[in-house]
Amino acid sequence: MSSSWITDRQIESCRVVLARATRKQGKFWLRVFPDTPYTKKPPEVGMGAGKGDVSHYVAPVSPGRILFELDGVDENTAKEVLKVVGTKLPVPVKFVERKE
Repeated sequence: MSSSWITDRQIESCRVVLARATRKQGKFWLRVFPDTPYTKKPPEVGMGAGKGDVSHYVAPVSPGRILFELDGVDENTAKEVLKVVGTKLPVPVKFVERKE
């Protein structure tokens, strides 16, 4: 619902929650991938001398982006699981379901 960067660690913690929730009954898809490097210089280093080493990787997220998909679980379980997943992310999230 807002734009931000999601780190690789945040995506991994969401993946662990989804994997535990859909163990033998469902399937999930991650629709984001952290492919943008984030650089950071060490502490107490002066200005100049280059850009700095890659600290971690991030995935830029804009409003309206679908982050995760679930299949094979009922709607109540999916809402509970995605509510837990949403607490691990730095952006406000919303549950969206596909009408078929």
